[in-house]
Amino acid sequence: MKADSAAAADPACTEGLLPEAARGGPVSHALSRVARLHRIAAGKLLKGLGLYPGQEHLMMHLWDSGAVRQSDLIRAMDLDPSTVTKMLQRLEQTGHVRRRPDPDDRRAVLVEATDGSCTLLSNVRAAWASLEEHTLVGLDPAERTELARLLGKVEENLCQETANCPERS
Repeated sequence: MKADSAAAADPACTEGLLPEAARGGPVSHALSRVARLHRIAAGKLLKGLGLYPGQEHLMMHLWDSGAVRQSDLIRAMDLDPSTVTKMLQRLEQTGHVRRRPDPDDRRAVLVEATDGSCTLLSNVRAAWASLEEHTLVGLDPAERTELARLLGKVEENLCQETANCPERS
């Protein structure tokens, strides 16, 4: 099936064709494609650092927050507990995080970035800067600012719609 002329002329439809089911949401379709490609590009950069996609967000949270209860980290990441546990196991094996009993509540576990993760922090900063440049090549500073502003509005809309806005990290 061919896309109708309105869909083909829509700037959000970069390929000129939309799947039939996506014709009512060309921006949502474009956003999902961009998010997928961005995650793939990030994954390639992170692989070189020994990280899986998502682990950098967990580390960013720990670097900014210091030691946190594992249960709080799970809530902040807005992921399934088993996913966070697996991430922590991998990061612990590589020496980037440490888990220990909470001295105030022996049933709780504290998670913190290790001193040894400082090199990883520098490498993640560099990877994200590289990803930013690769992602935004061809956009001038005003366009970059406008894109960030518009994406912030989209994020706020989605937070209100889902009534579940995880902590920004």
